[in-house]
Amino acid sequence: MSSDSDKEKILAAMGGKKGLLDSGLPALIFLLVFNLKKDVTTASYVALALSLVLTLIRLVRRETIQHAISGVIGVAICAWLSNRTGKAEDFYLPGLWTNLGYGIAYMISNLLRWPVLGLLIGPLIGENLRWRKDPLRRRVYIKATWLWVGLFFIRLLVQYPLYKSGNVNALGTARLIMGYPLFIATAWLTWIVIKNGPRLREDLQA
Repeated sequence: MSSDSDKEKILAAMGGKKGLLDSGLPALIFLLVFNLKKDVTTASYVALALSLVLTLIRLVRRETIQHAISGVIGVAICAWLSNRTGKAEDFYLPGLWTNLGYGIAYMISNLLRWPVLGLLIGPLIGENLRWRKDPLRRRVYIKATWLWVGLFFIRLLVQYPLYKSGNVNALGTARLIMGYPLFIATAWLTWIVIKNGPRLREDLQA
């Protein structure tokens, strides 16, 4: 569990670099266009158009479009909501809902001792669900999952007050800072925890 390929598998399980681009770039463009035009409709439509273009690029290059499609759907919901209310900050509201949902789901999975990270990564690195029979290995995945619980709730703690204040620029900036950099840092820490933790018991290895 020390090769670069294992690290890439963990990053891919979390959405991957392209998934980050597909979800993060439209939000950045929305913020830039809104500051230039001061118009919610224009900014949201430009962001949606960019998301569609990214999906087309994935199709043309025959790359996985799972995250691109998810990005289009997400941006479409953001655009619809911000246009319906006329509030630019509502473009970022679905992201807050998503972090809340993921945070609660990951936390519950840990409390039930079925950590999400084990379900995602175990099959990718050949452990499948055998780690469930190894208390030490299961503890590693629980620890890694708590990292993501922390990520989701830290985003909420910082971004929700900004949303309530209506400070679009501060909210958009916080989302960017807590998007790529925080995601990559958490993914890296996840890899470190799993790599350095106790290995799967020999009698459970394939």
